[in-house]
Amino acid sequence: MRTLNRHLALLVFALLAPIALQPAFAARHRHHKTAGFDLKRAEIVSFVNDVSAKDGLRKKAVLAVLAKAEPQPKIIELMTRPAEKVTPWWEYHDHFLTQERIDLGAQFWAEHRQTLERVAAERGIPPEYLIAIIGVETRYGRTTGKFRVLDALATLAFDFPARSDYFRSELEQFLLLVNEDKLNPLTTTGSYAGAMGAPQFMPSTYRRYAIDANTDNKRDLWGDWDDIITSVANYLQEHGWESGSPVLAETRLDPDPSFQIDPAGKVALNETVDSLNAQGVRIDLTLPGDTPAVLISAEQKDGPAYRVGFKNFYVITRYNGSARYAMSVYDLAQAIKQRAQADERPPVQQAQAVPGARS
Repeated sequence: MRTLNRHLALLVFALLAPIALQPAFAARHRHHKTAGFDLKRAEIVSFVNDVSAKDGLRKKAVLAVLAKAEPQPKIIELMTRPAEKVTPWWEYHDHFLTQERIDLGAQFWAEHRQTLERVAAERGIPPEYLIAIIGVETRYGRTTGKFRVLDALATLAFDFPARSDYFRSELEQFLLLVNEDKLNPLTTTGSYAGAMGAPQFMPSTYRRYAIDANTDNKRDLWGDWDDIITSVANYLQEHGWESGSPVLAETRLDPDPSFQIDPAGKVALNETVDSLNAQGVRIDLTLPGDTPAVLISAEQKDGPAYRVGFKNFYVITRYNGSARYAMSVYDLAQAIKQRAQADERPPVQQAQAVPGARS
């Protein structure tokens, strides 16, 4: 902890000294400065005391960082209306399954083939799923978020009671990550929920699952693709990915099916292939009857439709709990794989004309 505190102590000097800020950053915030958090609020005092006692961080250092945090009301608005909960499946699907995203995914595969093949061999996760997750999350690192992570986490920790406990924990994890990975809390940006880098890891996920794949003594989830790809694979593997097992299957329904589906869309492997068959749901895949499964609503413009997810589908929802999210990852993965395979095929050779033949 001495090393961590030494780095945080250095941050305190940087935070308290305006000359330590990058000129462009300092200028931008002189013109757009908003009121910070009242550090005397009971919940903030309690947070500082807790992390100081639990993690050995100095109160002065923690307060210096929090003093630079700025509330962001826009984040509260975004948190109350996440797209995967309010957008019907066919629209959600169309947002992620664009030709551009498929083309960029195939290009990503070609550019990072060696790393993807190595990671797939080591961890048993096909490249297309690693690519698709990064593609859905950030368009292959192109949109990693513009909110300062410090602002996002502080806003949600102290001004969003519905999930304040979770985000206070993530704010604590961010302070520890700042120390461990030498991040600058004033310039580290991410999503409105505080997710970071190309794979959009929350601070606790970053600390637990991020990998220094090329042993340069730095876990970089913004610009080091060896680290990024390996970290996503590590996350899926640690959550139980089963090599060679299916992810998703289409269904056919009997004329009078008897199934019921969770309207909240919670993903749980609470069925089996046999139990779904007994309810009139036929799966377009040959699997043992006792294979755990979950029935998923995949509504279309012209009416209801259903798909069935398996263990690996459930693992993808550990990345994001939405079934729509996991379906988008699956569909994008299949489209990228098909496109990549097409790009690898040699061009069709035209038949040479035979002298004297009639066309």
